[in-house]
Amino acid sequence: MSGKHSWHGRHYWARILAPLLAAGLLGVLVLVLVPRLRVGGYGSRVPAHTPATGAPRDAGLRPGPPPDPNDDRRPDPLGQATATYLDARDGAILAAVYDLRTGQSWTSGRGAPQAEASIVKVDIIETLFAQRRAGAGQLAGEDQRLAERMIEDSDNAAATSLWNAVGGRRGIGSFNARVGMTGTVPASCVECPGFPWPGWGLTTTVPADQIRLLRQLVTPSRLLTGTERSAVLRLMENVTPSQRWGISGGIPRHVIVALKNGWLPLNAPETDWQVNSMGWVAGRGRDYLIAVLSTGNPTEQYGIDTINGLSARVWRAMS
Repeated sequence: MSGKHSWHGRHYWARILAPLLAAGLLGVLVLVLVPRLRVGGYGSRVPAHTPATGAPRDAGLRPGPPPDPNDDRRPDPLGQATATYLDARDGAILAAVYDLRTGQSWTSGRGAPQAEASIVKVDIIETLFAQRRAGAGQLAGEDQRLAERMIEDSDNAAATSLWNAVGGRRGIGSFNARVGMTGTVPASCVECPGFPWPGWGLTTTVPADQIRLLRQLVTPSRLLTGTERSAVLRLMENVTPSQRWGISGGIPRHVIVALKNGWLPLNAPETDWQVNSMGWVAGRGRDYLIAVLSTGNPTEQYGIDTINGLSARVWRAMS
């Protein structure tokens, strides 16, 4: 055996100890670094999937500190500038915003509760999950298919099927009581005399109740599991493009918007429209819930334009 391949002396111990030292160092690094790596999840308000726009998740989005009701760092996004804008619009507009980072909340407008139209479909799917206790984030068979159609396409027939499946007014009301939605009254009929649309859209609510409902989806909840919350938000992020208006108005790309909209003519000539939008906006330093109800709109598009404009002002104010 030649000298350069000798296993004797210090060369022998160098060959033995070097790999051991390297392995030990690697182990220390793993123990130090691995606990710092966490997988995103809705429980921490960091989605683990790509936004519906197809854009990459905002790299700057991270869980905020625990909400602090005494933290007044953010100005009122529904303050004077927004109030001036709304005063110039027709109809009655009610709005609420909740900042998930600070725990602050704001409301705008006064008046009676308003018809939910299709935003009640979020209430239906949350009630469905709470009753079925699917756990894995997926509903069984037909329920899953109907839920996708109801949220992503706002399909009314699917909503009627699931409204009936959860027990209608009684089932929705029971779930809402557990959420604390004291200002919401589920509709008493599905086929209502003199009303050509599904009656569940006449469920009345206030924006603060819709914020309570949304909080079940973006913060840990005793009513829904993390996988169930993620499943609902995924559907709300993937509504059909023609329905991505309202609280998404003025929101730039690379920002997560999980929403549900509602629109309903309240009279036969269709000169009085109920137009609503609610959901979650997160990215670029913002992390908030918003719910807007508007009635007395002369056309559907007028109501959409009003909420689009309100959304853009709230987005800028929340910076």
